[in-house]
Amino acid sequence: MAVIMDGKALSAKVREELRLECASFSAKYGRAPGLAVVLVGDNPASQVYVRNKKKACAEIGYLSREILLPQTVTEAELIAVIDGLNHDSLIDGILVQLPLPVGIDESRVLRSISPDKDVDAFHPENVGNIVLGKYSVLPCTPAGVMALIREYGIEPAGKKCVVVGRSNIVGKPMAMLLLEANGTVTVCHSKTRDLAAECRAADILVVAIGKARYITADMVKPGAVVIDVGMNRDGDGRLCGDVDFSQVSAVTSYITPVPGGVGPMTIAMLMKNTMTAALTHAERKAND
Repeated sequence: MAVIMDGKALSAKVREELRLECASFSAKYGRAPGLAVVLVGDNPASQVYVRNKKKACAEIGYLSREILLPQTVTEAELIAVIDGLNHDSLIDGILVQLPLPVGIDESRVLRSISPDKDVDAFHPENVGNIVLGKYSVLPCTPAGVMALIREYGIEPAGKKCVVVGRSNIVGKPMAMLLLEANGTVTVCHSKTRDLAAECRAADILVVAIGKARYITADMVKPGAVVIDVGMNRDGDGRLCGDVDFSQVSAVTSYITPVPGGVGPMTIAMLMKNTMTAALTHAERKAND
């Protein structure tokens, strides 16, 4: 039976470390790190994510600002809001909750966030720094995966690492981080021939495709490490991942559950990125 990688426990550990760091930061600089979350429209899933981020900020001691905009907001109006946050000295991190309404250019909006306040690490400048291995912040979900891997003493170096999914948010940066950790990385996607064979070759398999219980036991190498980034609802409305946990956990060495695996780590890494940005801003101001 596999070791269950407990993202909830590790997230709590990271948050407690950040709570202590936040108290020290506030005492030194006379303010708390600040995170602004911009939510457009009334998407129920997005509202849940925003509430969770607000709760994490309160727990750690960050200033949390929530900007709620109507579904009818224009792209220009949204970018103007972001520009105001870019110039707000109390705000260290800006997060625009995705997806955005049809008609708004997501990439243009993300580019409007100042790179030093881009705590999602989606700005092209930050993406380039990740490719170069010279980053200060990382996309939250891939960073959370790497934190879990380190916590459980898993060494990617020399291992065959397979990432299923090539999104800009998870798949591509995940591949870059595993490569930086000296893994031998294959990225699979909808055009991959014989996906099952590629998955079976993996020592470390990271799945982020958004298809409920798609990865089954016959697609996994015995003893592999399986990281499930998926967040889906099954036919009964229950939360589940991209991996058939009940099957796959019987053949793996380590596996993340859904919920309680990668999800809690994503928010923990957002909080960590916000602290990194706050320190950068505070030190820059102190040196001016």
